Amino acid sequence: MSEMEMDAANKNSWWMIPENFESPFMFFIDEDQEQHIFGHGDKYLRCIEEHSSTFIQLEGWFTASGQTRVTVVGPFRAKHWLVDMIWNLCNQEAYHRARGQEMLDLVRKQPLTRAHLDASLTVQALDWGLFLDIKDLVTTWD
Repeated sequence: MSEMEMDAANKNSWWMIPENFESPFMFFIDEDQEQHIFGHGDKYLRCIEEHSSTFIQLEGWFTASGQTRVTVVGPFRAKHWLVDMIWNLCNQEAYHRARGQEMLDLVRKQPLTRAHLDASLTVQALDWGLFLDIKDLVTTWD
């Protein structure tokens, strides 16, 4: 790739759009949840970031209770997808944990596509008993 092509690609990258940094998602997870999701020594952190088009900051020292503060910045739908994955992984119900594990396996293996992001919104709407036209929501969140 030439330098000019690299410059053009960077100008269109998600990290070049200021709105992607305006509203970071912040939440806390237990140390064992952090190990499960991001791996020992944060082994999977970089690939999860790359595959979800986000930056993720983990701050294990943030609370005295041993919880890790997680801050996620990036496109809204990608942040939403990751929070959905983590919520499912931390859920007490087996169905949700299995769904969260499927999502985790996916984001570790390959970049998320628009179809993956749409599927997450669709499942959440169904779980909440909402009958929404996801396409209407998607255009406002891109």
